[in-house]
Amino acid sequence: MSSRGRVSLSVGWITLFLIGTDLFVVSPLLPFISEAYNVNPAMTGWMITVFAVTYAIAAPLFGWASDKNGKGIFITFGLLLFSFSNTLTAFSPSFSWLIMSRILAGLSVAAITPLIYAIIGDIAPSNRRGTWLSIVVSGHLTALWAGAPIGTLLEHFLGWRSVFVVMAVVGMIMAVVNFKTWKYVSISDLTRNQVEGNLLRILGSVSVTSIWAISMYALYVYLGAALYSENRFSSSKIAIAVTFYGIGAVLGSLTSGQFTDRFGVRKISKATLIFLSVILVCVGIFFSSGDWIYLFLFIWALVGYAGFTSYQARLAVEYPKERGIVMAWNNTALYIGITIGSMIGGYVISNWGYPFLPYVCSIAAFISFVLSIQTKTQEKN
Repeated sequence: MSSRGRVSLSVGWITLFLIGTDLFVVSPLLPFISEAYNVNPAMTGWMITVFAVTYAIAAPLFGWASDKNGKGIFITFGLLLFSFSNTLTAFSPSFSWLIMSRILAGLSVAAITPLIYAIIGDIAPSNRRGTWLSIVVSGHLTALWAGAPIGTLLEHFLGWRSVFVVMAVVGMIMAVVNFKTWKYVSISDLTRNQVEGNLLRILGSVSVTSIWAISMYALYVYLGAALYSENRFSSSKIAIAVTFYGIGAVLGSLTSGQFTDRFGVRKISKATLIFLSVILVCVGIFFSSGDWIYLFLFIWALVGYAGFTSYQARLAVEYPKERGIVMAWNNTALYIGITIGSMIGGYVISNWGYPFLPYVCSIAAFISFVLSIQTKTQEKN
């Protein structure tokens, strides 16, 4: 690998680590933000809802514009807006301003995350494209077990506002770094994939990802608040819980590739989804059983993100001619699922309480499994 390649991968990894931290750190901070603005956790969950809605709407628009004007300039713009939005989050004078700051954050991330994936895909050697993409994706997942817990510990010592101040400063630095890194990348003359005949099939396939996201995020969004309410966990214990979850997510993502190569993408994607439904029932049963919850959070994330990674591989196999477009739709489907999941989670805790959340997520995982076995495949095993 050339030195330029190593620099590109490093910048992409760090950028997605920062973006992932911004997404994942909000959940464990919800109880402290709720207290600061004197609103209930269900209302605070709208921080994630508006973020995800904005992302889902804006990402395709930035993708279209970047094809015409270059991806690097939009990534730089996104990071500058990211820095501003996190500064506003840290110093919002009211809950309304806080929500506005997360709308801007969602807009900024829509200009960063999919374009990082796209630009790495553009510059990677054709025989190494999958490896390069998996490296930068690992930066996003590493934020689960490293970035979010570090942010939670920072809250313990300096308060939750300090977390967003630090991300704003790092975002400004990364804006400069990304501008210098991608300015040499020319605007590519991409061949437009024709998907007219396959659009409904594509939407049906990526709907599996949306329901999967509901099964993961309806609980994860409120995980910190649930542990605080049901188990009386301190911020340090919440950080440990999120660390277990994050390590499980990274290991699940990394190890699922070997299993899919050996047994086939359809078999592994279906097996992980049905197992996810079972493990979520176990999470519900053992949620208030003290330190046992660490183990079940680890297994939940391990299985859940193994399923996500294997299904990504399945889509790449099933749509070889429309791979880029399908992955873009799948990314949007993910955030739509996060949006719906956070709304469902807020409704459940408002009406039935935190203990019911894992069981609702288990039902969503089972629906995702049923949808996955309905999708037709073109792969040959």
